Amino acid sequence: MKTDDFKNWLDSFLNFEKLPTKNIFWLDTMEFLAEQFGQPQEAAPCVHVAGSKGKGSVSRMISSILTQSGKKCGLYTSPHIKDFYERVSINGDLLDESLYETCADEMQKKVDALKDGALPSGRQITWFELVTLYAFLCFRAAKTDANVFEVGLGGRLDATNIVRPKIAVINTIELEHTEFLGDTLEKIAAEKAGIIKENTPVLCAASPAGVRAVFEKAAKEKNARLYMADDLLEELRFDYETVAQAQNCGGGQYFMNVTIKSPLFKRPLNARTRLLGKVQAQNAFLAAAAVRLAFPEIDEDTIERGLSNAALPARFQTINLKRGTDGNQGLLIVDGAHTVNSISGTMETFNAIFASDARPKRLLFACAADKDVAHIAPLFKRADGSPIFERVTITKLNSAKQSDPQKAAAAFKSASLAFDLQEDYSAAISAALSSAQNDGAILLATGSFYLAAEILGSGELGGTA
Repeated sequence: MKTDDFKNWLDSFLNFEKLPTKNIFWLDTMEFLAEQFGQPQEAAPCVHVAGSKGKGSVSRMISSILTQSGKKCGLYTSPHIKDFYERVSINGDLLDESLYETCADEMQKKVDALKDGALPSGRQITWFELVTLYAFLCFRAAKTDANVFEVGLGGRLDATNIVRPKIAVINTIELEHTEFLGDTLEKIAAEKAGIIKENTPVLCAASPAGVRAVFEKAAKEKNARLYMADDLLEELRFDYETVAQAQNCGGGQYFMNVTIKSPLFKRPLNARTRLLGKVQAQNAFLAAAAVRLAFPEIDEDTIERGLSNAALPARFQTINLKRGTDGNQGLLIVDGAHTVNSISGTMETFNAIFASDARPKRLLFACAADKDVAHIAPLFKRADGSPIFERVTITKLNSAKQSDPQKAAAAFKSASLAFDLQEDYSAAISAALSSAQNDGAILLATGSFYLAAEILGSGELGGTA
């Protein structure tokens, strides 16, 4: 089944990512489908990763460490940025096209052959259930040694939650998707804790007391050994490093030097990572700890190499723009942060690295309609109330995701931030990139992975830092 045909077939099923809908999450559908295909999710040992934020980065870091250990490691993650097949990769690369096509054929034929009413309670299959099943089939066909599965939404009823992992990992809990997961941190934590399995260790990020209590209760009920990151971490230090590129390339590359001390390791870990920011340092510890607990044979050197090699698009991704006519070197930073906490972290990193940079600073912002833009907008100001960016452009997201640029504009106006509103996102992206290139400016594009995908797929970028 060719790529376009497969994607069109998938798009005929209900897609929560494009059209959020209640009452479509049921594990029995996935259990039924897995049985039809011979339980492909059990073909290799795996790690299961949940959390409100950072689960994609932790999943990628764990996969990178397992790859460095010599394992053929499958990684299932979401969302994709430019290419649908980013969701299903092995050792950081896409699979052979023939394998993708073979597994698509296998799945499409069996699913289409299911008789009406064959599914539990006569329910419809969803797009995400099929994509998750597809990842199981691809990894089994590729004969992976280990797999890492990132939860899509929540945990308890997520399509990935039929796996039986060597360890479950739950990253930071935030108020997100409250209409589906609950309106308190504790309710959301309970949904995430649904990935905890009987007699299976679980590692959780540092959490407030109420959330920690939820994890403790769930682990006790499942007789699962609970590890809390803050109990295992003795010291976490990080600083930033800029490395100038060759003159003919211009610009620089940005790194973060991370030091981790924990009784889990025989010595301090030291990694030079491409993923930047305090939260990524915390993610690095969570990933390293998860690997040590699940795969204790993997040594410190290998863990360090895995952390250093991990990369993920649209997580404070820096891209050097082509030099303008006057020789100025512009820089684009693409970050999919879209909550108050995640954008706060993005701005903390931005200010730590670029506060003393003399180049003009610009912001391109778009977010989904349900985001808390009233509390996001003030994050783009300094402590004294002055704006960090001398030029701000607000735009909308493409038709794949509902957005409300007028709501965003009202929030920026309330925060006393000057801005231009350009609802044509293609024109807004083109103009922002062009002016940043011509003026040698630093352009931060943030607010949504959908915005990130449009920018990274625009074809107007220069070399990547």
